[in-house]
Amino acid sequence: MPLALLALAIGAFGIGTTEFVIMGLLPQIAGDYGVSIPNAGLLVSGYALGVVLGAPLMTALGTRISRKTMLMLLMGLFAVGNLLSAFAPTFPLMLAGRIVTSLAHGAFFGIGSVVAADLVAPGKKAGAIATMFTGMTVANIVGVPLGTFIGQAVGWRTTFGIVAALGVVGLLGIAGLVPAMPRPEGAHLRRELTAFRNPQVLLAMAMTVLGFGGVFAAITYIAPMMTDVAGYSEGAVTWLLVLFGVGMFLGNLLGGRYADRKLMPLLYVTLGGLAVVLALFTLTAHDRILAAVTIPLVGALGFATVPPLQKRVLDQAHGAPTLASAVNIGAFNLGNALAAWLGGTVIAAGLGYTAPNWVGAALAAAALLLAFWSAALERRDRARAAVTPAPAPRAAALQHH
Repeated sequence: MPLALLALAIGAFGIGTTEFVIMGLLPQIAGDYGVSIPNAGLLVSGYALGVVLGAPLMTALGTRISRKTMLMLLMGLFAVGNLLSAFAPTFPLMLAGRIVTSLAHGAFFGIGSVVAADLVAPGKKAGAIATMFTGMTVANIVGVPLGTFIGQAVGWRTTFGIVAALGVVGLLGIAGLVPAMPRPEGAHLRRELTAFRNPQVLLAMAMTVLGFGGVFAAITYIAPMMTDVAGYSEGAVTWLLVLFGVGMFLGNLLGGRYADRKLMPLLYVTLGGLAVVLALFTLTAHDRILAAVTIPLVGALGFATVPPLQKRVLDQAHGAPTLASAVNIGAFNLGNALAAWLGGTVIAAGLGYTAPNWVGAALAAAALLLAFWSAALERRDRARAAVTPAPAPRAAALQHH
């Protein structure tokens, strides 16, 4: 794998850290600004909304410049947003900093996926995408726990300052390691929008929303589930999330390795396995050891879907992959928001803290059905193409006159 992927992975590490570290720092931030925890939660939901909206917006703005230049600009925007968060004197400015940061998220991963795939041979594209996403999975193992510790020990502003510095390192890495890649011929917004006419692109995005949404239905409420149901202490939740991050890391490697070989079978296995494991989590959550085993399995099966789904979008979008790739990153966050809302709804209905696991299982099962549907449509299209007669040669046609 080329060194340029390391620069992309560093950027992904910074983005993954800033996205998830906020959850462990909410009490400190809420206390400093004098707002309630639910109001401070806007820093999470506002970020997710910014990713959903920012992915297509920033990618569309970047169609007029080279992908390398756009990646550098996005890393610069990421650094600025985190600096604004670090020094924000008021909560509204802190929220503004989070939204500015989020605008870089979807476009970076979307454009970065295209660049990563272009850097390697055709048979290694999913592996290259997975290498970039490794930065995000490592962030959940190292960056988020370390950032949470620093924020609690020294102050949350220091954490965001460090993350801003990571953005600068990522920018310099892209500038020095990613080769100059000219703007693709004929690249413009109208052409990029044509990708969304392909039902397979839309089906892949729907699988993204439902499949990874299944993961977040459970993980969003992992703290009360583990403390109130499994009997863990509050301090143990951090290490349980590290286990989740380890699972994500391993799942990402698995997805990157096999998506180039058997993409759709891999999706059948991972989505089906995710549905089963989430359903079992309603039972294993009552036992400390079984819960600690289940959590990394959820992370592994969930993140093993990321490289194949991202590659599926790139493959089906044909000559206009950039916008579709970025929108698919927004689809991950849309799934996160939808699943978190559904999980909260079943808890509020009095069904208990394990009920979101059933929601997650249902979402993953729905994604599996879409995968089967997508494959069936593909087989039908191939069969039609095989029986369609080739046009008669012009010379043969002239003999009939």
